[in-house]
Formats: sequence, structure tokens, C-alpha cells
Amino acid sequence: MDLGLEDKVAVITGGASGIGRATVEAFAAEGARVVIADRDEAAGQAVAAAAEDGGAEALFVATDVQSGASVDALFDSVLARWGRIDCAFNNAGIACRNALVGEAEEDDFDRVMDINVKGVWRCLRRECAEMVKTGGGAIVNTASVAGLVGWRTAASYTASKHAVIGLTRSAALDYARRGIRVNAICPGVIDTPMGAPATRTEGKVHDALLARHPVARFGEPGEVARAVVWLCSSAASFTTGHAMTVDGGFVVP
Repeated sequence: MDLGLEDKVAVITGGASGIGRATVEAFAAEGARVVIADRDEAAGQAVAAAAEDGGAEALFVATDVQSGASVDALFDSVLARWGRIDCAFNNAGIACRNALVGEAEEDDFDRVMDINVKGVWRCLRRECAEMVKTGGGAIVNTASVAGLVGWRTAASYTASKHAVIGLTRSAALDYARRGIRVNAICPGVIDTPMGAPATRTEGKVHDALLARHPVARFGEPGEVARAVVWLCSSAASFTTGHAMTVDGGFVVP
């Protein structure tokens, strides 16, 4: 199936590792021009170089989504290079420190919300403004199954991902008649560097999380990446405001 992504400009935050890196690779495989935005300059440059070695046009921009100035510099760089933004995957995010609500630290809550929610908002605001100028585009925000259900000892992370889904739905309504589709992706537990403490270390946490997935395994980054690319493609032209689960059945029981 031709997804209509050849020569499209796709911006991926958190693109240096995990789901972000897999999504860079998936967009590049479809012929898109890829922008890797990440705080990790060495890893980001390596991902960009690998994409170029595979024949894609790629650009790395060191980016901290906690900074409005850094986010603006990212999009200014993209526009200076290619003049437009067609697709965006707002994926940069962090986990929280596990704690009961009554024992959680305020600074941890603030940091999680600033990166996971306001970081998405900072990017989304600029993406929508630029896409309007060129007739539209497609945006995907990273939420989580934790945006659809409660999660013990992770209230700040859970709250942030619920907020991402709300932000996604509101933005989808704001721009539905202006050619911009906005969706969210809700992964289950994925075998990434962030998820490694649970996915790669056997024990009670590993077993409990695995038991929440009816398919009896954790997800792979590429499985999420392919869903993101589909949501940004012409194949998903009638899909907006949707929170898509890629979770091995996590939220079904």
C-alpha cells in the first residue's frame, strides 16, 4: 500500500531511541524526510546518519521540549531546510518515580507534567500554526495505556497521559476543518530503554506487567512505529481525535 509519505517532512521528538528511533526508521522507509529532535546529541546524530546511509534525507536538531525557545528553534531549523512540516510525532516523554500519591514529590510531578504534557503542547502549538499555512498535515502524540486506565504508584505519569489524550481531542476539533488531523497513540509496555527495567529484568514487576498483556509478551518499538506512520498517512485520512491502543490487549480485560 502506498501511504503517500514520499518526500513528506516528518518531525519526531524523542527520536534518538526507543519508539522514536523506530518511527524515524519507519518514516524513512516510506521515503519521508525525517527530522530527529532529541536532547541526546550523539544518539540523535547517529540516527540521522543511519537514515542518510539508507538513502533518506535526515536532519538532527538538539531539542529540549521543556524549553519554548528550544522548540521554536527546532521548527525554525526544519522550515529553513525544507520550508514545511507535513507530519509530526510528539513522542518525547519521561516516566515518573514510583510512589503512592500521598508520598509523591511535587518536583517530580511538575517535571513529568512539564515534559509529557506541556512539551507536547509546545510542539503541537507550533505544528498547527505552521501546517495551517501549507494546507494541513498530520500529528500524532504519544499517550499510553496509562492515559486510559489508572496505574498504581504512577499518578503523575498517568495524569500526564490522560492529559495528552484530552489535548489531542481538543486540537483535533480545533483543526478538523483546516486540514490537520491530530491523533494519539497509546502503547502498552514496550521493550525500549525506558521500559527495560520492567521488560528485561525478571521478577515480580516483570511478571505482573506481562500478565496484563493477553498476547503474553511485551511490545516492540517497531509495532508502535508502524501505527504512528499509518496515522500520519493518506490511509488514515478520515481518522482524527482518536486514541489508538497498541497494547497487546492490555485495556481489554
